[in-house]
Amino acid sequence: MGTIGRLPAFVYDLADLDAHVKAVKDALGDIELYYAVKANPDPRLLKVLARHVDGFEVSSGGELAHVRAVHPDMPVAFGGPGKTDEELLSPVTRLHVESPGELRRLIASGRAADVLLRVNLDVSVEGASLAMGGGATPFGMDPRSIARCLELLAEQDSIRLRGVHAHLASGLDAHRMLELASATLDYARGLGLADVTRSTATSQGPEINLGGGMAVSYADPDGRFDWQTYGRGLAELRRPGEVLRVEPGRSLTVYCGRYVTRVIDVKRVHGELFAVVAGGTHHIRTPAAKGHSQPMIIREPGEPITIVGQLCTPKDVLARRVPVDLKPGDVVEFTMAGAYAWNISHHDFLMHPEPGFHYIGE
Repeated sequence: MGTIGRLPAFVYDLADLDAHVKAVKDALGDIELYYAVKANPDPRLLKVLARHVDGFEVSSGGELAHVRAVHPDMPVAFGGPGKTDEELLSPVTRLHVESPGELRRLIASGRAADVLLRVNLDVSVEGASLAMGGGATPFGMDPRSIARCLELLAEQDSIRLRGVHAHLASGLDAHRMLELASATLDYARGLGLADVTRSTATSQGPEINLGGGMAVSYADPDGRFDWQTYGRGLAELRRPGEVLRVEPGRSLTVYCGRYVTRVIDVKRVHGELFAVVAGGTHHIRTPAAKGHSQPMIIREPGEPITIVGQLCTPKDVLARRVPVDLKPGDVVEFTMAGAYAWNISHHDFLMHPEPGFHYIGE
């Protein structure tokens, strides 16, 4: 990858990100596209994303302040459980309400706000890598709580209902995501949202935010989510006047990033070969958190070797039994490091140096 200075380092290909997000937006057409900032809040990535997305989704006051500092005029949706009173007062485009209690606090604040009610439907999310809905989870509300929110909204006029939000699962392909979208749309239409939102004097129809969670396969990096099928399917499902929105994160940025490091030591323990590299899961937590081998570039095939980091824990594993020839001093490039990597990792454990950050393709 050329000279990038001190290792370990994250390297982001901004031209690749630009092309990918443009293709996603083209496939979605006039379905609104928000980026879930939690996946990677790097300002240089946000600058590229802002060329194509309709807005950003944040889940904390810190993320909101960060986005506003980088893009003060972009639409922002604020989601996530556990919003503080201060966060409920945030000046955002949409608030995603998680519970009747949260709505009561919002009403009591006296502020005006445009909200979506987050619903947790009792539907099958079989095959998902993460389930935020489909049963008892801390996220969103069951239909009974949604009904209570509708009663609370009818008793006041400062909080304006714009529609519903449903991020039910992550890690599903386009066909399964369309099944969840269909179930969400059926539920939203059953609430009579067209009449409710019309009563709030908006010229726009009901909004249905279908969340993110589009499948990303670390075992098959080339097997990407079928955005064309998904975009066509949503266009067919939508009825006139409805505003559909999605808010992916990982599936937008994961492919543009690499984690580049160097081999410190190679050793054999009880017959198994290990390569110890600089850095580790305190920089890129994803393989330890999800229990997979981080994809990497194999230049010279060799005996299967397990690649580990510098941490004093057996969980500091980046990839297991990879058929690659490695020796001390070799550079190792892990791919698919553009999401849920540095920003979710336990940086201070053992107090190793932070990685470098480099950008190409501007």
